[in-house]
Amino acid sequence: MENLAREFPYDAFDDVLQANAEYARTFRNQLLTGQALRGLAIVTCIDSRIAPLEIVGMAAGDAKILRNAGARVTDDVLRTLVLAVHLLGVTRVLVMPHTDCRMASADEDQMHSAIYEASGVDSRSLEIRTVSDQLQALRSDVLRVRTFPFLPAELIVGGAIFDVHTGNLTTVAA
Repeated sequence: MENLAREFPYDAFDDVLQANAEYARTFRNQLLTGQALRGLAIVTCIDSRIAPLEIVGMAAGDAKILRNAGARVTDDVLRTLVLAVHLLGVTRVLVMPHTDCRMASADEDQMHSAIYEASGVDSRSLEIRTVSDQLQALRSDVLRVRTFPFLPAELIVGGAIFDVHTGNLTTVAA
């Protein structure tokens, strides 16, 4: 078997490593334990316009952040919530998709076509999990967390949509 290990690509990450050196110089979170100090887990999107902790007025150590394209409650999100709830102090979950989401702008076939056009990669074997009705998807995801058998019935679960243009959260009955 060939060795697939490569040297770290320093040139491509120079900005990241320089920023980290500055961050480490003033780092003050050494005493945090990994517990969600404010008992919150946020399921949100990978969109770089979203700063989950800042949106809800929290800081490092206060909450667990679970991110994926579209802020969907996937099997992996549920697995992670089981660990976060039973071992890391999470007592409430906020499912938080956002406005202007690429995952809500096309259906599965259109998304696969866009990927193919952009890169030549045939992604049809992947489930992209696009969202045709963002409110219904959010309600369904909240219900999925509430009814997951490995999570306690008393877990508090809510849904809200973050507006990337105003910064506001709009709660959704689910």
